[in-house]
Amino acid sequence: MTAAQQKIAAGVNRQRLIDTAVKLIAIPSRTGEAGPVSDCLADLLKTEGFAVERSAAGHDAAPAVVVRWSTGKPGRTLQFNGHLDTVHLPFIPPAVDGDRLTGSGSSDMKAGTAAAIEALRVLRETGAMTGGSILLTAHDLHETPWGDGSQLDRLINDGCVGDAVLIPEYLNDRLSVIGRGGMTWKAVIGRPGAPIHEVYRPNEPSVIAAGARLVQRLEAMGKEVSQRSDPMAGSESVFIGQIHSGEIFNQYPQECRIEGTRRWLPGTSRADVEQQLRALFDEVARETGTSISCQIKMMRDAFVLDQKDPLVPAFQQAFRATAGQDLRIGAKPFCDDGNSFWALRKVPAITHGPQAGGAHTLNEWVSIDDLVRVANVYALTAVAYCNPNAA
Repeated sequence: MTAAQQKIAAGVNRQRLIDTAVKLIAIPSRTGEAGPVSDCLADLLKTEGFAVERSAAGHDAAPAVVVRWSTGKPGRTLQFNGHLDTVHLPFIPPAVDGDRLTGSGSSDMKAGTAAAIEALRVLRETGAMTGGSILLTAHDLHETPWGDGSQLDRLINDGCVGDAVLIPEYLNDRLSVIGRGGMTWKAVIGRPGAPIHEVYRPNEPSVIAAGARLVQRLEAMGKEVSQRSDPMAGSESVFIGQIHSGEIFNQYPQECRIEGTRRWLPGTSRADVEQQLRALFDEVARETGTSISCQIKMMRDAFVLDQKDPLVPAFQQAFRATAGQDLRIGAKPFCDDGNSFWALRKVPAITHGPQAGGAHTLNEWVSIDDLVRVANVYALTAVAYCNPNAA
């Protein structure tokens, strides 16, 4: 490992890494609109001599970028997976200020993807890997509610997947071994007729009263499901984040909208969670004489990582080589692509990216020094994991 560490540390090109990240950040790529940045990445990798595949995976507007690089010798395949889309906020161009790289997608997660690309380059250039291969994937449709993760799901179901995965999202203070699944829900409560002044209101059910009933029932469901908990990941939950109805104070409204999330632990069926919500909405509609339509959008399913999987000691060895200690074990606080790899194929995945901040805001930033560290960790993990003689 010491020899490989020296080769890789000498091989990581800080300026090349920055240049790659800046090129990706400079191209606006809101979720669903990542075609131009995907094309840019594909052209960049082709110019550098990598064989690049483009897989639409159900999203013709932005075919995913796929690179397969092999040592030509037996061994495991480690996948580096990143998303190229950003949330729907005004575009901020890239800028470098000392150790900070800023701009739309810098923290979430174009810069992290650039670090994974740099790790791939270094592995090819140094010959530090003695066996196995790297699979690099970059895709669109990650960020909810504009995307639903379906492009990656299609790639996974089509077999575009390694034996294990590293994901350079901006989580780096823990090695996540468990995470809750999540979905968003929106209930629209309606009544017949049009909005009207409250003094002329008809003898029809109040959508606000029905909304209050639904809130009570959802709160009760939340207390019930919270009994299922994990020491690290916390409890299952039902969350209500928005309630809207009416246009002014004395209007008898026609509609009430309630929105929130539902999160669950491994072992709870995603299908059962959705069915439970829909059954509750139908029941409250019958009780109140209203109509309730619901929109449910999946974020990701629940996730668990077997700490005995060979990926874990390989990653810890790489992390220890750069940080001097193991990374603490913990829970993943959000849903990301690692959840999908586990839910669909039981493929182990570790989310680990650079120190960064401002995700989902106009003030995204990432530490360039830590991008260099991440590139080292990814390359060293590959050396330890892909080796055919690895335990």
